[in-house]
Amino acid sequence: MDQKKTLRTFYTLILTQTFSLIGSQMTGLAVAIKVFSDTDQATPLAVASFLGTLPRLVSAGFAGVLADRWDRRVVMAISDAGQAVGTLLLMISFASGEFQLWHLYVVILIQSVFGMFQSPAFEASVTMLVPDEHRDRANAVRQLTGPMSGIVAPILAGLLFTVIGAVGVMAIDIFTFVVAVIVVLSVHIPRPEQTDEGRAMQGNIWQESVAGFRYLWTRKRLLLFQALHVSLVNFLIGGAFVLNTPYIITITDSEAALGTLMGVMSVGAIVGGVIMGAWGGTRPRIHTIMPGIIASGLCLAFYGVSRSAVSMGASLFLLMLPIPMINAALMSMMQLKIPPDLQGRVFSALQQVSILLNPLAYLLAGTLADHVFEPRVGDAGWDVVEPLVGSQAGSGMGLIMLVCGVSIAALTALVYALPAIQHIEAILPDYKPVAAVPLDQEADELAAAEPAAL
Repeated sequence: MDQKKTLRTFYTLILTQTFSLIGSQMTGLAVAIKVFSDTDQATPLAVASFLGTLPRLVSAGFAGVLADRWDRRVVMAISDAGQAVGTLLLMISFASGEFQLWHLYVVILIQSVFGMFQSPAFEASVTMLVPDEHRDRANAVRQLTGPMSGIVAPILAGLLFTVIGAVGVMAIDIFTFVVAVIVVLSVHIPRPEQTDEGRAMQGNIWQESVAGFRYLWTRKRLLLFQALHVSLVNFLIGGAFVLNTPYIITITDSEAALGTLMGVMSVGAIVGGVIMGAWGGTRPRIHTIMPGIIASGLCLAFYGVSRSAVSMGASLFLLMLPIPMINAALMSMMQLKIPPDLQGRVFSALQQVSILLNPLAYLLAGTLADHVFEPRVGDAGWDVVEPLVGSQAGSGMGLIMLVCGVSIAALTALVYALPAIQHIEAILPDYKPVAAVPLDQEADELAAAEPAAL
């Protein structure tokens, strides 16, 4: 395998995905502002997030099967094409002047169904394109795609809305999807070798869709770490961040401030990704992951008590700084432990476990913000928390942020103190290619063994 060529393919895909994400985030930001401005409620955005998570929670295993069975380029191309169709439908709704909330919900479901194929196919491809000694840095670079688009998208959206409107921005989004499909289909991603573990997991689509869980069941320590810690952290941070747009707009009373603060948040993630790319993280990697989560939790708590654009920007910057380091280290650890021909299914299973509680978080967050915490601001008993979060509009959402942040930091500190977690990488065996047979060779051998057709 030509290492330079495969690394070039990896970075080509990274650039393409960043370009596509810019278009998607421009559309997403425009729609979020419009929905909150029209409804003055956090619940519709929370419902949208719930619908965006539901397909991945229910059927991500099926996406993992296709990521392992099919050419991963094709899987990613189908994912991009399907999401482009969703954007096209939303553009038609806006252009007709008949946009309604249920249109958005349908589009989000469509895009989520197709989008769930992207992650397992891409993450599994990284293993085939990047050798282990470069993987932490490569995964850190990949973590920059979202933040880079998060900086560019708000700026472009602000400039283009006044010229071409929301429909024009969506047209640009569709164009970026088309470019992504063309580029993905033009590159070469090596197929993984068939391993003994991979053969043992073979079966029909249903059997293979649960193969990731069957594999994780043999690695119970990893499964429990994902189920008991990562899913709870995602529950808390997901519930807080679904309120991000209404929280910022309510506190600052400025859509421009929203774009600026989202940009600052992305800059924090970019700086974190650059640091991880230069540093490479700790060995064992768990000592990058757990302290990073604790730091992010504390910064989320600080974000909840912030009452100015400056302090909100500082807390968001610091909150996002460790995230690329956490994600890159965690993904590199998984890529080292899981056989490449099983990674699509196992990554999908890990994703399902990690977002298990997110739908509940999204529904709870919107309901609690609109019907419990915000209405209670200034009422009897609020003086207990007023010194921390204030008593103006948005303070109820700030209290939710504060509670979630403190809970994340405390929970992670407790889990990190466990010796079983501190030594998880030494306990879990690394993947070693044993009795590996290339897929193409295996197909030739099977064909030779079959009798000729009559």
